[in-house]
Parts: sequence; C-alpha cells; structure tokens
Amino acid sequence: MPELERDGEVFVLHLDPDDENRFTPDRLASLEAALDEVEAAEGPKALVTAGSGKFWSNGLDLEWLLAHPEHQVAYLDRVQALLARTLASPVVSVAALNGHTFAAGAMWALSHDLRVMRADRGYFCLPEVDLGLPFQRGMSDLLRARLTPAVAHEAMTTGRRYGGRQARDLAIVDAVAGADEVLAAAVELARPLAAKSVPVRGGIKETLYAETLASLRASVAG
Repeated sequence: MPELERDGEVFVLHLDPDDENRFTPDRLASLEAALDEVEAAEGPKALVTAGSGKFWSNGLDLEWLLAHPEHQVAYLDRVQALLARTLASPVVSVAALNGHTFAAGAMWALSHDLRVMRADRGYFCLPEVDLGLPFQRGMSDLLRARLTPAVAHEAMTTGRRYGGRQARDLAIVDAVAGADEVLAAAVELARPLAAKSVPVRGGIKETLYAETLASLRASVAG
C-alpha cells in the first residue's frame, strides 16, 4: 500500500514498489487517506507521488472490475473522483514517473500539476483503443484539457507509447531525469512552489477546469 512521508514542506507519497499500482479499492482508500492528511496539514506544503521499480501506475484494476461487474459504476465514479480531486487540489502536486504510466494511471499523472519522467525506461500510454475500452466522458475531457489537441488525438486513437524524452518534447511531462534522479528532481520542482498551496489556488483551478471537473464529478451512469 502507498506510504506517506514528509520532507520539510514536501510530502512524498511512495506508491507500492511490488506491483503495478493499479487502482484496487484498498489502494484507492489509501490514496484518499493520504490526500486527506496532506490537505489538512498547515503551512506551506506540496505533494510528490513517487513510484519505484518498473511501474508508476497501470490504472484500473480490470481483473477486479471484471469479477465485480455490479460495482462498475461506483468504482469508475471513485476513480474519476480521485482524478478530479487531484486536478482541483490547492496543494501543488508533482508526479515522479519512475516507470510505466498507463491508462487511468496516465490520467492520474496528468491530474497532477507537474510531471517528471524517467528518461531511459518506461512509457506513458493510453492503450484503451487496443484494449477495446471506451474513454469515459470525464476521462476524455481531462485528457483534452491537459494535452494539446494533436497529442490527445494521437495518444487516444493510436495507443502510442511515449518514452520520457518524447513525452517531454510533446509537453506530456515537464522534465526528464535519470533513473536515480526522478524523485529528487520532482522534489526540487515541488519545494519552491509549496507556499502557493493556498485556498485561492484551489478556487483558480476550479474555474480553470470547470467543465472538466463537472464531467469528472458526474456519475458515469449518466
């Protein structure tokens, strides 16, 4: 399960190093609790979400979802709520992408304010077209809000895998770093912005992303 530690103004949320960091119900609960703790902290603060090993996050737990079809709507609503919460949060957030960042995991990365990706290994990818899965409206709106139109079209309709330098050149991520430097680079980006984590910042983001947030917060049941 994810573990939260504090380094001065920066909270580092360490994702599980032993699996693909898919959004199981238990993991969603852990992420929600970590966000509660960070948001409740007083004073300057920023959040870095950091993986280790091969994966940052591969998104939805499709195996669990197929085994529990009666929970599909509630589960997808909960994932979209996580995306909306991260996108609208007043707390500055930086995703330290150590490895594969796929599907809803890629969407969660895009919900962060900034992203640092490993330069030499790992891919950013939206593979839904190859999996035969449609994008939920809220997720589609998020991707269109956070990617350029050309990149959103290519990523969503072809399932292209972007390496770190390609992702940086296309503004999918903000910086790249070596394997042992991704976390430090993310913290370096986050720390000087910690004082910006004030309530008005959340209000600005609510207005900036009003349509996307409304779509993410609406139930996928329509």
